[in-house]
Amino acid sequence: MQKYLVGGAVRDKLLGRPVKDRDWVVVGSTPQQMLDLGYQAVGADFPVFLHPKSKEEYALARIERKNGQGYTGFSCDASANVTLEEDLLRRDLTINAMAMDQTGNIIDPYNGQTDLANKQLRHVSNAFIEDPLRVLRVARFAARYHNLGFTIATETFSLMSEIVKAGELQTLSAERVWQETARALLEDHPEVYLNNIRGCGALEIWFPELAALWGIPNPAKWHPEIDTGIHTIMVMQQAAKLSNKLTVRYAALVHDLGKALTPPDKWPSHHGHEKLGLKPIKELSKRLKVPNECRDLGLLVSEYHSHIHRAFELKPSTILGVLNRCDVWRKPQRFEELLTACKADARGRTTFEDSTYSQADYIWQCYQSAVEIDVKAILATGLKGAAIKQELDKQRLVAITNTKANFTIPTN
Repeated sequence: MQKYLVGGAVRDKLLGRPVKDRDWVVVGSTPQQMLDLGYQAVGADFPVFLHPKSKEEYALARIERKNGQGYTGFSCDASANVTLEEDLLRRDLTINAMAMDQTGNIIDPYNGQTDLANKQLRHVSNAFIEDPLRVLRVARFAARYHNLGFTIATETFSLMSEIVKAGELQTLSAERVWQETARALLEDHPEVYLNNIRGCGALEIWFPELAALWGIPNPAKWHPEIDTGIHTIMVMQQAAKLSNKLTVRYAALVHDLGKALTPPDKWPSHHGHEKLGLKPIKELSKRLKVPNECRDLGLLVSEYHSHIHRAFELKPSTILGVLNRCDVWRKPQRFEELLTACKADARGRTTFEDSTYSQADYIWQCYQSAVEIDVKAILATGLKGAAIKQELDKQRLVAITNTKANFTIPTN
């Protein structure tokens, strides 16, 4: 019985990155032997065990053979005579197909160290095409290691495209697609993930509302990059700089879906795209089973981002209306996230990347002034029912009006 550290832990150790999770492969053992040693069985489809003390995962070395569609269509051989090399052969990328023994020696039968040095994400074998989830997974790795200069090997990208063309991507569950996408959106370069899944055709399969944005023009005066798809990519770059929250990044991703519904004879104007975007956001979010907090922020950013961009032009009553409809009084943190997404949208344009965005500061000051109104003092006057809300709005409107009068609008 031999134990080897495998996969991401070895990869990140060689890259000098923090090792978060440690996975182990056990060669020459059986499920019963593992149980006898005090390990706890947790794997339903193949033998995986938790160490009795560290609780790290130990999986018996296994060979997988394709016998159906999708990422679950496999039979598994985890007998004691399966070798380490056979186990590593089933893995996705060469940089994930390395192992380390208990003395620190690297076992690298598929040249993962060479691909680390050359900064290549390369498949281990043609068995790569048997698991459609690898399309999204490799695109996510490309986003994660973009800062280090990693790119997807040409032949691996070709296999990703083959998987998509074969219709295998449709066999994935929404939960698995969202899990990979959510992790990718939280990387430093989520736009790399999006560009790669678009390039191999995966975007159209699971994200058709997003894929439709490419080729939709914007007014050159406000969007020198013109194309709405390119704008969305740029917004994601800015969102990654401004926030590490999944809610903000998802809202930035979907904020302009309504532009794909603008009649072509109206291009490049997109009047009303804000509310047009609500339906496709709901449809995309439902398909992917996106968490409610991500969907809800996406809907708010879609509907109100143009209001925030034009904040200095809005009447105090309009600002109060936006604050009320966004439920800022109960959910100020969500509203702050909305403003962050709007900032990412404003900066996600060619030549605007480093622009100031005082609109967010102004709207936030309006909120802070209005939230100071003492509701208890209003209740103490004896007002009842709707009259309480009317008086509260009246006083909040005065506070916002005063903020507008005292706020210095930048000239640039």
